[in-house]
Amino acid sequence: MFKILKNDSSSFGRRGVLSTNHGDVQTPIFMPVGTVGTVKAMSPRELHELQTQIILGNTYHLNLRPGMDIIRKAGGLHKFMGWDRPILTDSGGFQVFSLAKLGKKTPDGFHFQSHLNGEHLFMGPVESMAIQRTLGSDIAMTFDECTSYPVTWETARDSLESTLRWEARCREQPRADGQLVFGIVQGNVFEDLRAKSISEVHAMGFDGMAIGGVSVGESEAEMVKVLKFCAPLLPKELPHYLMGVGTPRQLILGVMNGIDMFDCVLPTRMGRNGSAYTPEGTIPVKAARYKEDFTPIMEGCQCYACQNFTKAYIRHLLNADEILGARLLTIHNLHFFLDLMRRVRESIEQGTFAELAADVIARYPEAMGKPIDPETNTIIDNRNAKN
Repeated sequence: MFKILKNDSSSFGRRGVLSTNHGDVQTPIFMPVGTVGTVKAMSPRELHELQTQIILGNTYHLNLRPGMDIIRKAGGLHKFMGWDRPILTDSGGFQVFSLAKLGKKTPDGFHFQSHLNGEHLFMGPVESMAIQRTLGSDIAMTFDECTSYPVTWETARDSLESTLRWEARCREQPRADGQLVFGIVQGNVFEDLRAKSISEVHAMGFDGMAIGGVSVGESEAEMVKVLKFCAPLLPKELPHYLMGVGTPRQLILGVMNGIDMFDCVLPTRMGRNGSAYTPEGTIPVKAARYKEDFTPIMEGCQCYACQNFTKAYIRHLLNADEILGARLLTIHNLHFFLDLMRRVRESIEQGTFAELAADVIARYPEAMGKPIDPETNTIIDNRNAKN
């Protein structure tokens, strides 16, 4: 199911391959986010052309729209969306966490209101796993509870106890044929809680282990502290997934601490907001200074956008509210993230990952690692936005 091909001598990084129903996934890997059954602004053919190996879908959102009756009649999520490669589905726990102010936690899950129409809803481990079984994802995630930051140790402990009970229930539920299930490690920034979570989740016998409860308001330094503590404790034989992260710098920091799989909305959301990723950071292509810039987004980039169009043209499209502008920036940003992880895999194979890591971290200092919306001049939340 998961095979480690090579370990990096300078860190906890490793090069591996994860086998699923719909093909092998070469790790470390970045997974584009397709919350409602589509990666925003992208067709499956374009994702294939970018050599996308695996994408995400979301249990909560897909259950609301189009609903499981439609998915069931379509023959599962793969057929419904025309995607023939692996899919990982989030459990919906993070979305329920975001809606906590609209609902109530019980021992069996959450009562809450739909963000669409206020309808009363309930989701717990049994419901989440049943939805993911219907979706037929290659990898299903257990139902967990996030805690915001900052939080008291007592609140984080109580939340973790709920998560562990729910994960045990998830382990008991039937799954789709060949479906893998990953457990989720919680505990906020508290080392003793993270250690307890790793130990107990591992004992449940899941197919992989995810680190959840990051990008919930803590600093990057706090997130890295959690990663560094967890790295030597994570079971080496399992794939490790860092949920909802992150910037290019954070991907590298994750790989250094044994993470194999990442997802984040930033490449697609930044593209729709008019910004592009480059080795030196993000650039606001929508800005006036690119009005007469007839060079590609990034020199030497092999993506379709950079091979065929200039910043001046893409800026024109964005300012004219033409959909193609957002599509071209999305294509470039996803290519940038996927190509970075390809380079990571090659560098681990060649024994040069330390040099690549040092270069990316130097080019993306922490302040630059915080993505800024060029229109509102505010930091973009890594987790809370769709795609």
